Amino acid sequence: MPDLLDDPTTLGDLLRVASADDYDRWHEQIRRTGGCADPIHLTGWTLAKDKVTGETLRHYTTESESGGRLRVACGNRRASRCPACAWTYAGDTYHLIRAGLAGDDRRDIPASVRDHPRVFATLTAPSFGPVHNRPDRGVCRCGLRHPADDPILGTALDPATYDYAGAVLFNNHAGQLWQRFTNRLRREIAARAGLSQRELKEAARISYGKVAEFQKRGAIHFHAVIRIDGPDGPDTPPPSWATVQLLDDAIRAAVAHSYTSVSVPAAEEQPARTFRWGRQLDVRPVKAFGDGSEITEQAVASYVAKYATKAAENTGTLDRRIGELSELDRHGVPDHTRRLIEACKRLDPVYPDRRLWAWAHMLGFRGHFSSKSRRYSTTLGELRQARADYRAAQERDALGLDDVEPDTVLVLADWQYAGHGHTPGESALAATIYRDIQLNRETAREALRDQLAQEGAAA
Repeated sequence: MPDLLDDPTTLGDLLRVASADDYDRWHEQIRRTGGCADPIHLTGWTLAKDKVTGETLRHYTTESESGGRLRVACGNRRASRCPACAWTYAGDTYHLIRAGLAGDDRRDIPASVRDHPRVFATLTAPSFGPVHNRPDRGVCRCGLRHPADDPILGTALDPATYDYAGAVLFNNHAGQLWQRFTNRLRREIAARAGLSQRELKEAARISYGKVAEFQKRGAIHFHAVIRIDGPDGPDTPPPSWATVQLLDDAIRAAVAHSYTSVSVPAAEEQPARTFRWGRQLDVRPVKAFGDGSEITEQAVASYVAKYATKAAENTGTLDRRIGELSELDRHGVPDHTRRLIEACKRLDPVYPDRRLWAWAHMLGFRGHFSSKSRRYSTTLGELRQARADYRAAQERDALGLDDVEPDTVLVLADWQYAGHGHTPGESALAATIYRDIQLNRETAREALRDQLAQEGAAA
């Protein structure tokens, strides 16, 4: 923590926390949250009694905790806000996506789902004007060869003619455009199978899991796993006519169809607009075990999980709502991103129902970053509940309550919200705890990889 030496206030607070009599208990609380950057503080108590005998089985109160408070993880999905909780969210998203690709017996998703037609599709935004890029030929339209980390990449070649209003309005309507795409996709699949819409519902179900990603130019696009199942979902085989090629053709036709568009009426000085997906459409089959292709089950699940914890931070915008435009100066927001945010501010009274200023920090986008169809696989709620049940079982074992039937236990509790976050010194220590946990995870992962490689070589 070298930066602490330059901040006497933080360093002094760190020494205060570390030398406190209840430091060990504070450290244990933060370790249990995974090193959460903004924990929720609770005060209260819980009491477990045997319903028959009235015996007290367990009594817990926060009075014995550090500062008289229990600290629990904030649960924020954004890595820019809380890397620890974002890591958990990414892990849950990974399992959710992979379960829909490889199956999961614990979630009643059979491994036979691997045999269902499934692709990984990327739907992009249209052009709003030329930007600095790194084309295959290596030379940008500005005449330069930009390095991969050049901050000018994605910015407008000519800001005076770039359609900033169109860019933020597209982001704002991207969720509706996705909905129109999925509706049209079902029609295209039905047409290729020679079925009506009603007959398609009786023969097959279209499932997907998707994530949004911001390009450097500030335009949103979607990555999606799209799959054809039987009529009852992943545990039923798809019909014989369902193939990867049919799904590929249907996706391309749905993107190109005139129905898959969103119209925005003219208002004040803004022209009428019709938004469609961009010309860059990528559709690739997902391989079960890999055949030299990068589009494997694990790779796709990892890719979706990675972007599920991000927002528009790669464009230089803020990761919270913006109160005044003056905040952009204090935080050094790049000019291209600033112009997009200013467009949200300018257009907000023109399209009041779109709440553009409220979502200016997201460059107008107001949809879900990750979502799935109902029967794609498990849910984030089920995964969180499984984790909570596991921890509850651990606690029961530690307290010697394994032999007590849960139905015979009466639980009383009273909890109050008491704040959130860390002091400067606590924040520095929590970051250290998080880094230690991550190092341990990476070490264990590398050891497992080495073990599997050795077993493979021996076989």
